[in-house]
Amino acid sequence: MTAPLTPPHQPPHGSSDGPAPSPAGGAEWPPPHPSASWRTGDEAEEKHDLAAEVRQGALAAVAVTATGLLLGLLWLWLAPRVPLISDGRAVLIKDNEGEGAIGGDAVFALLALGFGALTAAGVFLWRKRGGIPLVVGLALGGLLGSLLAWGVGTLLGPTHDVAGHARELGAGVTFDAPLELHAYGAVLAWPIAAMLVHLGLTALFAPRDPEPDDDAHGAFHAATPDPAPRAAGPDDRGH
Repeated sequence: MTAPLTPPHQPPHGSSDGPAPSPAGGAEWPPPHPSASWRTGDEAEEKHDLAAEVRQGALAAVAVTATGLLLGLLWLWLAPRVPLISDGRAVLIKDNEGEGAIGGDAVFALLALGFGALTAAGVFLWRKRGGIPLVVGLALGGLLGSLLAWGVGTLLGPTHDVAGHARELGAGVTFDAPLELHAYGAVLAWPIAAMLVHLGLTALFAPRDPEPDDDAHGAFHAATPDPAPRAAGPDDRGH
């Protein structure tokens, strides 16, 4: 019996666990598939980008909500007044044919639409790439801003104690009715307008992301080694 010529700790000649080298001794062929470490790095980068987008969306929601204070002050200033008068026994509307109540709702809705367009343009100029968290923050901020404007307008407007105010002024004195929002759906005007305007601006002017197929195609060509020059054979030297 003869001992094996190949030591046990070395693989036989011509065998290898890894991919075989190219004939020219260059890079491995075929090029290796993207490793798991690359995929892990991409996933970590995506999580980091998502966290940044969520923070941006929260900041946009806070900023947009704060502008609701200005909407409430404008509504209080521009909304038509409803005149009331007391005859000593009851409080009556002085102008029965007036449209002050409807006008107040219309003014709130129009102002909310304008604020929606302005805040959407501001958020787009701040972050042109957009993103779902940013749009959600914009819509949520518009809704909260509308509610804040509603509260500011009714709180700073004429008193809601109509009977007590009428007793203080006496009979025959005209005073303004409290500012109220009768069409509750008007609070949705701001977020709807903001989302539509932001969607339009994003579709028209947002930077485009590169196509994934193009990136993979370019990476494959970058990883593919150039073919090594073939040594001249007897036939080639003969020519």
